[in-house]
Amino acid sequence: MTAAFRDIADAPASPTAVVFEHGWQSWSPTGIYPATQQSPRASSAVAHTMGFRPEIPAPDTGFQGEGLLALDPGDGDPVRVWSAPDPSREVPTIRLSARDGRLVVSADGAVREDRYHGGIERALAQWADELAARLGIAPVQSLPPIWCTWYQYFTQVAEADVLENLAAIERLSLDVGVVQLDDGYQAGIGDWLERSSRFTHPLADLASRIRDTGRRAGIWTAPLLVGERSQLAREHPDWLVSEADAGFNWGQRLIPLDVTHPDAAAYLRQVFRTLASWGFDFFKIDFLYAGAIPGRRHETIEPVTAYRAALRLIREAVGEQATLLGCGAPLLPSIGMVEAMRISPDVALSVEPPGGDVSRPAQRSAVMAGRARAFQHARWWVNDPDCLIVRPEVESREAWAAHVEQYGGLRGSSDQLGALDAWGLETTRRLLRPSSTTPLVSSESIG
Repeated sequence: MTAAFRDIADAPASPTAVVFEHGWQSWSPTGIYPATQQSPRASSAVAHTMGFRPEIPAPDTGFQGEGLLALDPGDGDPVRVWSAPDPSREVPTIRLSARDGRLVVSADGAVREDRYHGGIERALAQWADELAARLGIAPVQSLPPIWCTWYQYFTQVAEADVLENLAAIERLSLDVGVVQLDDGYQAGIGDWLERSSRFTHPLADLASRIRDTGRRAGIWTAPLLVGERSQLAREHPDWLVSEADAGFNWGQRLIPLDVTHPDAAAYLRQVFRTLASWGFDFFKIDFLYAGAIPGRRHETIEPVTAYRAALRLIREAVGEQATLLGCGAPLLPSIGMVEAMRISPDVALSVEPPGGDVSRPAQRSAVMAGRARAFQHARWWVNDPDCLIVRPEVESREAWAAHVEQYGGLRGSSDQLGALDAWGLETTRRLLRPSSTTPLVSSESIG
């Protein structure tokens, strides 16, 4: 049962006022909007579960920020930022709506208010600096460029595809420091140590081939998600969070893994210790929203607490020198837990999202959230705007490349490299650079 909302602030409804609404997780719509309008809503119940905060429906009108919402009154007054005092413990939902000529802010938990001069983007940057200082976040380190299998091969990736592109990286002398195997290698969602028939040799052999070129080996998992058809779900239903729905994908219902169950926690450690022993040290951990979904767990703890406990288990298993790239993750509770973070929905070959649902893969969705969350780069982690895809069939590939160039922290390619045309190869070569340690948005006050 969710807490009741209480009014905490209000302001005049100026026609020039704008609102920054921060979504719950990587794929949640996030942007700056005129205060008199309304932010995007999910197109279905499944879309809400997998792209918004599952347990809290959006209001019929106005805005709903998860742990962060800001208002620029547009009249010269300071920008007002409402946020979670400590997002490692609790992330309140913060709403803003127009009522009788006023903009009214309400929340379902404890909220702090800060005020800044200099516009909304600069205010968010200064707020993010202050939050990082309060939480004791270490300086963000540069990460090397990556090549990823996903946007060329999707779930049908085969061992030969990785080796082909590894050879192309060498032949073309591309600046790729990590070769990352994405979704499609595994036997099932939850069965991460069993490989599909398209991988004829042990994954440790593939990691060794990558490492022999002087590059790091990366691998994708959705570690807090279990598919109902998986061996894990069949054999260990007690390891799953009951009365919890994590959505639907891969043609099956999805359930969260209950890391408060000692045996499930031991399994999670085993998975990542094994992957690390095989030679992987770059881990894209995806669909992390599942770990913070409410439900009946073995231990009665808050969902955010369970989520952070899961990330600590993974970190302990892979070690401090490994890189964790979060994706589909509750953002504010992840601060200090990962080196890099996807800050937008997936990109796609098309500009517009299916059905207009801005939490779905599309260039427009990725650009909107990537711009709005630019202030997080080099303050909390390396921002991942998603992969560069520039083959000829990509719609508006020039515009997508320009977005990656301007807002990219982590630089990654996900094309079949040997098949790129001249423009695609030149653009890939130019943009594959280590991530910057300089924030993308200045926090210097001008007020």
